Amino acid sequence: MKRLLLLLAALSSFAAGWPAYAATAPNIVVFLIDDMGVMDTSLPFLTDANGRPKKYPLNEHYRTPNMERLAARGIRFNNFCAMSVCSPTRTSIMTGQNAARHHVTNWINPDRDNAGPNGPPQWNWRGLKKGDVTLARLLQAKGYRTIHVGKGHFGSRESDGANPRNLGFDVSVGGASIGSPGSYYGRQNYGKGGKRAASAVPDLDKYHGTDTFLTEALTIEANSHVAAAVKAEKPFYLYFAQYAVHAPFESDPRFAAHYKDSGKPPPAQAFATLIEGMDKSVGDVLDHLEAIGAAENTLIFFLGDNGSDGPLGHEHAVACAAPLRGKKGSHYEGGMRVPFIAAWAKASAGNPHQRRLPIPAGVIQSQQAAVQDLFPTILAAAGQPPPRNHIVDGVRLDTLLSGKRDPARGETFLMHYPHAPHRSDYWTSYRDGAWKVIYHYFPSKASEDSHYQLFNLADDPFESTNLAAQQPAALGRMMQGLIASLEHHHALYPVDKPGGAPLKPQLP
Repeated sequence: MKRLLLLLAALSSFAAGWPAYAATAPNIVVFLIDDMGVMDTSLPFLTDANGRPKKYPLNEHYRTPNMERLAARGIRFNNFCAMSVCSPTRTSIMTGQNAARHHVTNWINPDRDNAGPNGPPQWNWRGLKKGDVTLARLLQAKGYRTIHVGKGHFGSRESDGANPRNLGFDVSVGGASIGSPGSYYGRQNYGKGGKRAASAVPDLDKYHGTDTFLTEALTIEANSHVAAAVKAEKPFYLYFAQYAVHAPFESDPRFAAHYKDSGKPPPAQAFATLIEGMDKSVGDVLDHLEAIGAAENTLIFFLGDNGSDGPLGHEHAVACAAPLRGKKGSHYEGGMRVPFIAAWAKASAGNPHQRRLPIPAGVIQSQQAAVQDLFPTILAAAGQPPPRNHIVDGVRLDTLLSGKRDPARGETFLMHYPHAPHRSDYWTSYRDGAWKVIYHYFPSKASEDSHYQLFNLADDPFESTNLAAQQPAALGRMMQGLIASLEHHHALYPVDKPGGAPLKPQLP
């Protein structure tokens, strides 16, 4: 009789959507989308003067109904910043530190040090190591099953960071040192044996020779490992880092017809199919969480790892991130502004975790935040403090996630890129409230032949007018903040010549 009562209680709990571990820890899913900027979606993030979402032509071009679905369940940020290239952002999520501190300040070339001719020789090209404090390792210690699916890019090919299992993940599918896939096509074995074999996506041999697009294969794997964790009654952390929408811009045939009459060039049409395929993946995971009874207990974060790389227009123009200026790798906002959505996969007023971290539905948060803030936010949700000797630059998002402003947090963002060549070379930008200053270590045409660019983003959100000459007091104040922030983070600087001395920013 006792066994029957226990069985009936368990069945009742599961039927209500509550796995047996629901009282101990929430599940956490991070969707990290490669090279997806804030305008690469049908969901508007930018707002009008009254704070209402405002659609622009690019929002009308893309199709992301599942991003819209997720945002309707939670909160989206219209002023969320990432590092301007991928490996720095990924390392910031894993460590809670700004790139200027963890020194992974460039994308990691798997096979050679790509600091650039005047880049800092000591930058962290090798990436994360086995002994480093990582979000995955801390959640693993808390009893989570930690699942990595998709792009890693945490370290060079021969380093510890090439294998996510060395960094605290119990499971890794597709993770390696590569920054882009050899191919998105199963018929091409995702690059294995082809012209881009060095970038072949690992762990997917079962899909080789099939019509399974890479985005779909990774989604099937993610759902399978989530189901296994639920069956084992383990809370899970799914870090789902799609290779989409990174180049090569290979069209996802499932969605190609939607863009053939768009008037956009073929690479841009293919980019749009990658976005729609990524969005379908989000919907498939949400559906799966509901089907296995885990949705109410699962906290979702969705974001891009840097600004858009859409193949539309010049890297410093108002083009692929229009109306924002610039794109991935550039010093303008189009290189650093990314979509960010947070939501519980399914609302439940009675869920204890949702009561502890309430997220209102359909809300827009305008206060600035950044990628390093995920680390302390996720750890707090899981009830796992970071080690005392580990410096955390990120600040918990709890108040912002509730839809309120957080007067205790500053609205500053430091982006340090002491490297070349890229869309913008050897630069640091610093935001403080409405003001943004950019310091160029080697002035060029891209910097208007000056060390300094200054913008007021409240008056000029699209960075059309450089105020450096007109506002000397503001320029001086912002440069003082930039220099102090670099020193606070123990940043590494470009050198004045190969093998030369560090070149630090100078006050005007």
